[in-house]
Formats: sequence, C-alpha cells, structure tokens
Amino acid sequence: MKYIATIILAITATFSLHSQTYEIGGILGGANYIGDVGRTNYIAPNSFAFGGIFKWNRSARHSFRGSVLIANIKGDDADSNQERRQQRGLSFSNTVSEISIGMEYTFWEFSMYSGKPASTPYLYTGLTYFWYDALYKKNDVITDFDGASTVAIPMVVGYKTSLANRFVLGFEIGARYTFTDGLDGSNPVKGLKDNQNVKFGNINSDDWYVFTGITFTVTFGRKPCYCNF
Repeated sequence: MKYIATIILAITATFSLHSQTYEIGGILGGANYIGDVGRTNYIAPNSFAFGGIFKWNRSARHSFRGSVLIANIKGDDADSNQERRQQRGLSFSNTVSEISIGMEYTFWEFSMYSGKPASTPYLYTGLTYFWYDALYKKNDVITDFDGASTVAIPMVVGYKTSLANRFVLGFEIGARYTFTDGLDGSNPVKGLKDNQNVKFGNINSDDWYVFTGITFTVTFGRKPCYCNF
C-alpha cells in the first residue's frame, strides 16, 4: 500500500508540474455600450455577458489568447443625464457575439512553477470580429432590421492571480472600439429604404461596448520551455 501511495503521489506531482502551458475556462460579467442613446458612462455594466477563453502561455510575460463572448447591450435616454436625450426618449437593445484573438502581456513575470502564489496586472489587445443586430429608427422607435457584422479593437486591462497551482482567477475591464455606428440604430447599415435610413446623434463617431467581469481558467499541458522567448 505504501508503494502504491508513493506512485500516486509521484504521478500527481508530475501532472501538476507539467500542467501549466495552456489555460481554458470561462468569462462572466456585465456589459455596457457607449454611443448615441442613453447614458454616456464609460464603465457602467447594465446587462449580462458570458463566454469562454483559451490561453497558450508562451513565456512568463506573454500569452496568445483567444476568446468568445456573448453580451446583451442596451441604452435608454431616460437614464441619461443629458436633457436633450431625456426629451428625445429613445431606447434600444442589441445582442453582440464576438470572437477575439490576440496577445496578453503581464506587467511582471507570472510563473506558476515556483510553488508560490503568483499575481500580476496585465494588458490584452488583438482583433475582434463580432455579429450584431442591424437596427434603424422608425416612428421614434428603434427596431431590428437584419443581422450584421464587423471588426473591433479590444483594449483590456486586468489583474490575475493563481489558485492552488492549477487555477487562475482574473478580473478585467475591456473596451471594444468598433468600426460601426449602428449598434444603437443611429447610423443604419446600407440596404435600407430611404424612409428607413434615418440618422441621428453624432454619425462621425463609432460605437463602443465594454465588458467588466471575471475570468476563471484551469491549466493543463506540458511544462513550457521559455528558452526561445
């Protein structure tokens, strides 16, 4: 029995040692949008968002990262502190589904191999492609026209810490600068009839949406070799 217990402990130790090259897990939090309807706060999550995340840790300072995220975004002029928006009285709701790939950089080395807890702030950026509902204004009501898609630039700042040498918990705030002004229906996509192509607000400024929440990942894979990075 003692021999078997020794083997089990050795296997467990080996798995733990060689299980931190990759990370996979979930994303959970809230989202808000910044545009021509409703409040203008930069960080004010008012709807639910969730997704998944994968990382390939290529050194103690950077990782290749991919993620998917689904978020509901909404705006209501009644919530704005601007009188002209309150008087206008528009509101909308939209669903954003994104995939994102890029690079995550830590402020200092984040290594889980020393046996001690590790933590660090980090930055993430890359390229995001997302799908959303194309909206337009009709009779003072913003309504759905069709599906649309475009790209965005993610700008994320966060803080992460290791848990029990196998898990990583992070908190992050990530703004997405989109290449569309149509998330709120203020600048409809091409293809609408003339009576549907009603524009309002600042049509020279594209929309943003922001995710605020946590990430939780579990590590796996072989122990990485950082000698070439």
